[in-house]
Amino acid sequence: MGFERVWFVNGTAYAGKSTLVKALAEKYDGILCGENYHDALLPELDRAEFPSLCWSRDLEDWHDFVRRTPEEYEAWIIGVTKECEILELRILEELVKQDRPVFVDTNISPETLRRISDDRHVLILLADPELSVRRFFEREDREKQFLYRLLLEEPDPEAALANFRECLSRVNSRANYERFLRSGFPVLLREERRTPARTLALAEQIFSLQEAEA
Repeated sequence: MGFERVWFVNGTAYAGKSTLVKALAEKYDGILCGENYHDALLPELDRAEFPSLCWSRDLEDWHDFVRRTPEEYEAWIIGVTKECEILELRILEELVKQDRPVFVDTNISPETLRRISDDRHVLILLADPELSVRRFFEREDREKQFLYRLLLEEPDPEAALANFRECLSRVNSRANYERFLRSGFPVLLREERRTPARTLALAEQIFSLQEAEA
């Protein structure tokens, strides 16, 4: 597909993917495909082809979003991830026509990345799975704070929060962590003492970016 000038960053929540991709795009005058960049295509999606993405797009009462069981939430996340991969590939096939490097915070699975890319263009960032559950509502992210308010509006907020944390545990499981860890791609584990600048430098080495830009 001609992805020689595309660098992918995947992995678990709270591992620093968005920060790294933004830093790379800024330093190398690249095209930034940040978190959920596929949202640009949401309005035109066909519900029959993209049922998971359209479920949330067309949701009328967002309380239904936080009332799902962990099993329902996990199944939805799996569906969304597969559908996002389709959209990302569509977008990237157009972006590679431009003569600029592309840096992607991606949902594309390690299995698909193995088919379309290589070890010098894919980096996996990992954080402890429990971190995403423990710190989910600590970010000042508008979407996360919106969900938090919805949970507090439930008849039993404590039970609603416990259920949603179990939903998060399902999709940020140790098994998912191990799948990324054993994908065969280069991995950087989250370290609290490591600065963003150091992470950027390590990613540049893994990606051989100085060589690629020379």
